[in-house]
Amino acid sequence: MNTTDAKRVLETALICAPMPLPLRELKVLFDDQIGSDTLRTLLDELAADWQGRGVELVSLASGWRFQSRAEMRSYLDRLHPEKPPRYSRAALETLAIVAYRQPVTRGDIEDIRGVTVSTQIVKQLEDRGWIEAIGYREAPGRPALYATTRQFLDDLGLESLSQLPPIEAHGGEEALAALQALPAESPGTADDEQPQLPLEAAPDEPAESVEPVETVEAADAPVEDATPAVDVSPPAPPSAEEPTP
Repeated sequence: MNTTDAKRVLETALICAPMPLPLRELKVLFDDQIGSDTLRTLLDELAADWQGRGVELVSLASGWRFQSRAEMRSYLDRLHPEKPPRYSRAALETLAIVAYRQPVTRGDIEDIRGVTVSTQIVKQLEDRGWIEAIGYREAPGRPALYATTRQFLDDLGLESLSQLPPIEAHGGEEALAALQALPAESPGTADDEQPQLPLEAAPDEPAESVEPVETVEAADAPVEDATPAVDVSPPAPPSAEEPTP
């Protein structure tokens, strides 16, 4: 099969696919007779062929897909005038903390935000497919550790967490400092080029346990009473001898 035919096969499969296709599935199209490097070269050439059009071929966290360009959104929204669901500020702040400092527990999020994180917010983000529990912290109660998903990166059009924009909004430096103040905890081996956790399940490693708090015992020596002593003895009786006039 020549290059032109191979690109036509890839183009057809990606246009008809309902979701991004990873390289391992694209190799099946050619009965695994094309290597990964050659396949990436064909995909890069195909992406270049679509330059200048309203649709582009992009590489995301879960694979390759065709998608409309950002400048086409205003026109496409006219076909679907209904408004997308809006998320509260608390939900977006929770999502941002998970994205920039994963894995985190609900307690970590509450320490950063300074308020309680409701179960409804966590469930809303889980139902949307943006966060998931990837393990449990070895601490009293074994709280769940949350991280973002590949769906989260796909919806943002990103390939990895390293492509997330830096925190530069108002108060961003304080928020970043609060995030960095948390202890780094990773149930698996992190990528050298990507400081955040990988989104796949991490291998089993001994998790960092929380040391018990030592209790302070009272000293054996008695504590002196600082209250001054009060003389409670009865007054002396008056003398029976009468004074001489």
